[in-house]
Amino acid sequence: MNARELRATTGLAAIYGVRMAGLFLILPVFMLHADDIPGATPLLAGLALGIYGLTQAALQIPFGLLSDRLGRKPLIAAGLGLFVLGSLVAGFAEDIHGIILGRALQGAGAVAAVVLALTADLVTEERRTRALAVIGLTIGLTFTVSMALGPVLDRGIGLSGIFLVAAGLGVLALVILLVWVPSPGRLRQHPDMVPQWAALPRVLADPDLARMNAGIFILHLVLAANFLVLPTFLVDGAGLAPADHWAFYLPVLLTGFALMLPGVILGERRRRMHGVLLVAIGLLVVVQAALGLVFHLGGDVWVLALLMVGFFAAFNLLEAGLPAMVSRAAPLAHKGTAMGGFATAQFLGIFAGGALGGALLGLAGPVAVLLASVPALMTWLLLARGRTPEHLVTRTLAVPAVWEGYPVRLLDELRACPGVAEVVLSPDAGSVYLRLRPELQEEGALQACLERGPAR
Repeated sequence: MNARELRATTGLAAIYGVRMAGLFLILPVFMLHADDIPGATPLLAGLALGIYGLTQAALQIPFGLLSDRLGRKPLIAAGLGLFVLGSLVAGFAEDIHGIILGRALQGAGAVAAVVLALTADLVTEERRTRALAVIGLTIGLTFTVSMALGPVLDRGIGLSGIFLVAAGLGVLALVILLVWVPSPGRLRQHPDMVPQWAALPRVLADPDLARMNAGIFILHLVLAANFLVLPTFLVDGAGLAPADHWAFYLPVLLTGFALMLPGVILGERRRRMHGVLLVAIGLLVVVQAALGLVFHLGGDVWVLALLMVGFFAAFNLLEAGLPAMVSRAAPLAHKGTAMGGFATAQFLGIFAGGALGGALLGLAGPVAVLLASVPALMTWLLLARGRTPEHLVTRTLAVPAVWEGYPVRLLDELRACPGVAEVVLSPDAGSVYLRLRPELQEEGALQACLERGPAR
């Protein structure tokens, strides 16, 4: 990458990371305070934990579409402003309703799609995969750090203080945006990155994509529901002091991440990702059932740690593998729309896990919350047994100057290249989106097609 692209990548990854940290920091500690918050019930506590997913799901596609008209940086700044406002509202709230409002405002700053669109504006097609990999790695690291740091901050400054730290992180993200991230010379449409309204009906009706959307919904429903009961069980069932919870989460998350890597490597190199993901879903079914048994009978902290390692190994594997499968299954011209629908299902799952889990916690207790996830995961396992999508990889390439003015010839030339399954020209004719069969792709064939130019 050149210096401008490095600034864009590091700055946007930092913005993504500090904003997500502000959302995740309360996850391991919020339920430890629920009984002391005025007006709190299990249902309202669940809403406070998960409602940011509802506003995020509702507004992320509109934010992305508006950024094509109003500009990327203004929309990101507005979203971060909402995030800061929500964090302050939650930090100074005097009852559970104020916290719910603050969390809803935090999620309303739904800038994820806009950040990706700005990445595409600032980083060339040839280097965009690296930039997106940096952003994806940042999200994973942010989750791990937040789970360990949340209990440490809670011991020192309490729940209100964590919300105020989140506000500070939002201000830091604004400074990074305004001072460090370059401004694009011009805005371009990126249907491979940003959702398009007109493509939504086709994408939502696709059965393969619908199965994956259902899967990510269930996965994040289970995650949110688990954190309604796990923190209090660590105290009451496993005898672990709240200040020491970081020592539980950090090794569990790191070990789960390490165990996930062989599955990803096996799935990608052997073209068996579909089968690997089925195994991961099955592991989640077993883990959730075992967690319910441990919560019912009482269990040693080491048993709980072992089960949570299995949970996070499967969770991380699915979190990494599902987006790649969505990208491969999506219509090439509407990949951004497919990924937007997938992310919307993910955030709705967080909201549903908080709301439904909170309601069930009040009615039937923590064991019921865990065991209710088992039939949901089994349903996903049955849905996921559909056909295995063909292993195709997608690439985005800039259109060389020699091909300008010859779009039809360019598409015909690329379709004739070995291994090209599909090719689409971007709306501004500046890029081509390709879907390739790697086993048939001849080394250098695409580059030769692009460099040859049209026959005059």
